[in-house]
Order: sequence, then structure tokens, then C-alpha cells
Amino acid sequence: MSDVTRILDDIEQGDPSASERLLPLVYDELRRLAARQLAGERPGQTLQATALVHEAYVRLVGGEQPNQWDSRRHFFNAAAEAMRRILIENARRKGRRKRGGNLKRVDLSDAVLAKQSQVDDLLALGEALTEFERSHPEKARLVNLRYFAGLSEQQAADILGISRATAARHWAFARAWLFERMS
Repeated sequence: MSDVTRILDDIEQGDPSASERLLPLVYDELRRLAARQLAGERPGQTLQATALVHEAYVRLVGGEQPNQWDSRRHFFNAAAEAMRRILIENARRKGRRKRGGNLKRVDLSDAVLAKQSQVDDLLALGEALTEFERSHPEKARLVNLRYFAGLSEQQAADILGISRATAARHWAFARAWLFERMS
């Protein structure tokens, strides 16, 4: 049993100091995942990798109810899901009317068109993924790990406990399914 798994068990048992011991062990890896994800976002993104990691971490271990993680793999799946939700919530917030979400400029530049398109694409992806999760939960976890956590095919396969060939098939299926729903 790894140190991370032991600490996750301690958190589950209600040990108040366990979450303080967990962060140093997983912080660098979570920071790399967040930085990879944010690298693909539009220029001028206001959410920084550090803020994304901290928000995801608070959601994972800071709640009133202790979360139950079976393993390190389960924890990182939950972290990828938390990052996905944070990014989608951030995109929704930016698209709200009070933030100018429904306003249209007359003098549009290419940069503004690209920015709105990316927000719309992320929202559409979030909705499509929610639908996809209902019928294909394991494939949806793979999409979360690959797209939102920025993991490679092999890394995601290792976390999910599947072979790389299975991950490749699931990834191809998920991309085709999501492309069809989003187009």
C-alpha cells in the first residue's frame, strides 16, 4: 500500500492531520496535470494552474463528509473530475449575461470570435460528456483523464487499470461519439 493510499484511508477514518500530509505528496503531480490542461486553454485564461489545483484539492478533501477513495488511482480520477467541473463552471461563469455572455459586438475581431468559440466548445463538451457518462462511465473517466487532466494514453490506462490497447479503443470510440454529439 502506497503512502498516498494510507493517507487516503486516514482521511476516510476522519484523521484531521491526514489531509495536510497528503497535499505535499500529490501536489506536484496535480500541478503538472493542471498546467497541462490549462496550456490548451485560450490565451488570457484567468484561472491559473495553482488555483485549479487548490480548488480541486479543497473539493476533494475539504468537505464536511469524508470522501472514500479505494486507491491512489481512484483519488486521481476524482481529481481529474474535479478539475473538469471547475473548468466548466469557470466557462459558464464567463458566459453569463452579467459577464457579457449574451452581448454581441459589432466590431468583432478574430480573437474575440476564437475566445467565445472556445467557451462555447467547452460548455458543449461538458454537456456531451455528462450524457456520455450515463451510458459509458469507464470511457468517460478516460476522457476526463486524457482531456481534462492532460494524461497520456498510457498514464490514463494505468490509472484506470486497463491495457493501453483498450484505452486506445475507448479513446477512439469516445472521440467519435463526442464529435457526433457536438457537431
